[in-house]
Amino acid sequence: MKTQLSISIGQCSDKGIKERNEDFYGISSPEDTALENKGIACAIADGMGSCSQAAEASEQCVKNFLGDYFSTPETWSVKTSGAKVLTAVNNWLLSQSDNDQVHGMVTTFSALVLKSTTAHIFHIGDSRIYRYRAATSKNSKGELELLTNDHRIWISEEKNYLSRAMGIDLHLDIDYKAIAMEQGDIFVMTTDGIHDYLDDAQIKELLNSNANLDVISDNIVSHALAAKSHDNVTCQIIRIEQLPSQDANEVYNELTRLPFPPHLGPGMTVDGYEILDEIHASTTSQLYKVRDSESGELFIMKTPSVNFEDDPAYIERFYIEEWAGKRLNSNSVLKIHEQQRPRNFLYFIMEYIEGITLRQWMTDNPLPDIQETIDIAQKIIAGLRVFHRLEMIHRDLKPENIMLTKNSDVKIIDFGSVKIAGIHEISTPVERLELLGTKNYTAPEYLLSMDGNNQSDIYSLGVIIYEILTGHLPYGDRLTRKLNWRTLNKIQYTSSIEYNPMIPLWLDGALEKAVRTDLRSRYDSFSELFYDLTHPNSSLIKIKSPLIDKNPVLFWKVTAALLFISHFLWLSLYFN
Repeated sequence: MKTQLSISIGQCSDKGIKERNEDFYGISSPEDTALENKGIACAIADGMGSCSQAAEASEQCVKNFLGDYFSTPETWSVKTSGAKVLTAVNNWLLSQSDNDQVHGMVTTFSALVLKSTTAHIFHIGDSRIYRYRAATSKNSKGELELLTNDHRIWISEEKNYLSRAMGIDLHLDIDYKAIAMEQGDIFVMTTDGIHDYLDDAQIKELLNSNANLDVISDNIVSHALAAKSHDNVTCQIIRIEQLPSQDANEVYNELTRLPFPPHLGPGMTVDGYEILDEIHASTTSQLYKVRDSESGELFIMKTPSVNFEDDPAYIERFYIEEWAGKRLNSNSVLKIHEQQRPRNFLYFIMEYIEGITLRQWMTDNPLPDIQETIDIAQKIIAGLRVFHRLEMIHRDLKPENIMLTKNSDVKIIDFGSVKIAGIHEISTPVERLELLGTKNYTAPEYLLSMDGNNQSDIYSLGVIIYEILTGHLPYGDRLTRKLNWRTLNKIQYTSSIEYNPMIPLWLDGALEKAVRTDLRSRYDSFSELFYDLTHPNSSLIKIKSPLIDKNPVLFWKVTAALLFISHFLWLSLYFN
């Protein structure tokens, strides 16, 4: 079995000389698959003493973050999950203030999310997070590094105030950073009652001990109190005991726990699924129409190709495709069936769709009605929005991967190239190759080996709409996998009107913007694209300027030449 991330912790908090403790801290470490997909969350907060509900603010902030973070989709990146949760918590803190009380619940907040081999830090205020690396042969003294910046503004040597905190402003400015972890790293989280009275050297000396972490955190709190701290004092220590397995053999054994199925044919049965027909086969996979022997329902079974039986990157991608599909819940996206019976082979089950591919529809409907095309585009957009809300990019959108059902619904299929932000953060010894889609529909940034984003799917959709309306591609066959910036700059958009004169100028302008080779000038969102597909945008209409405007010198030279020729011809005719 693969080794998992594991930590040990030490915690201590004391109200000090104050009447009550307005600090709060906590750690949440799941034991199921969330440990790999979401990680371990640690948080510390220090309520602002001048507020009436300082203790309640820090407590609710920590509890809500630790609870709600694990409720965010597993597909989201840590940064997105943390930011959205903190924004919601901040809004809640602001809503709890009385009408005559501007800031009733204000607190500092620092969080540490440990996922895979990376530590993600969220920080607002003047609590702190340090990283301590113990002494080694190369570093005989050990290193204590402050990972956060205090959000304080100093008025004088004695007076300062918080420039950022939870519950102060509707706009929440969060410091975020991600750093690589090593086994043995120690993270120390403190409130200002500690680090305002103990300097880095003192904290480092106390950490450089063989005592357990609870004892060390007690000692740090005790030393802060002995240094006359006049605030609450809280210290939380997390040591990385074990990082997730990076051993290639362990990972390979985990991936190959299920064997590839044998060659299947009609009449055969696999784990209670009767094979009815092979409906598609390629070098990478096979699709079979199957019937569940228990329920009688029809499904599609996808099996891996034996060509990749010893390829861990392919096998991991096959598992990820099923994993992603199970998290996409929309009538506009193909559904992956949750199997109740144990599997003896590697495959997954999908819903059976009665319909045709968009490619077949385009063949049956050359140069269709513009409104009908826009209706199809709207339904594709609805499906793609589901991907993007989950921080997934499809990356292989093409007519062959879009189905039209008997009820004229649209279904996006094939998740083999999907990029998932949350999965992308999980390190692995498996070499993950970036799978590109079909080159004619793949955004140029991918062909240039650059990272794409949501706008890359917008490009693919723009190409599809263009092709539906014209039967051609906006750049022909000029975009290849050998693309570079020099050749890209020479490739020009071909107006859709050249192929279909019925397309309005404003619609052609919208298509041109959707498929721009530079994503910086492409549409930012589907809503912006769809609006321009349905509402004439005069700013997108490009009317060719007459020659006199573009090059007046050349215009008059041509005019003079034509006048001379016409005059010469007139004279010739006159004297003859």
